[in-house]
Amino acid sequence: MIKEPHQQNNTTVGKRPRAILLVEDNPDDEELTLMALKESHLLNPIVVAHDGVEAIDYLFGQGAYSAQGAPPLPAVILLDLKLPRLSGLEVLERLRAHPRTALVPVVVLTSSSEEEDILNSYRRGANSFVRKPVVFDRFADAVRQLGLYWLLLNELPPE
Repeated sequence: MIKEPHQQNNTTVGKRPRAILLVEDNPDDEELTLMALKESHLLNPIVVAHDGVEAIDYLFGQGAYSAQGAPPLPAVILLDLKLPRLSGLEVLERLRAHPRTALVPVVVLTSSSEEEDILNSYRRGANSFVRKPVVFDRFADAVRQLGLYWLLLNELPPE
């Protein structure tokens, strides 16, 4: 059962909080991110896509998700760059090119520290670029802060 969020804002669809879409292929990073979000006590459901193609299929209700159709847009997408089948940068390009997803906030959450990845992420429309800290406590704190900002403080455009 999903509880009502303490702060009602446009991160909800009807009475249900909008989802967080985590696009992550590394099982360890996925687990750490999910633990950090859970510790933040955010009420938003979390959807995990394990590669770029799965993320696109989910967002547009195609492929394995065609039977359920396109879901409500997530409140935020946490996107890794180094993904199989379709890279994070390619996912970002496709999101920004389509009117349905052009304005969805995308936070690049990656272990890459290459300047070119930072530049390419912003050039393709990322809203934020966050390097994954190696130490769990710092990683958990970074994810907590991301969740609090993007889900409680940020004002999303209407769907």
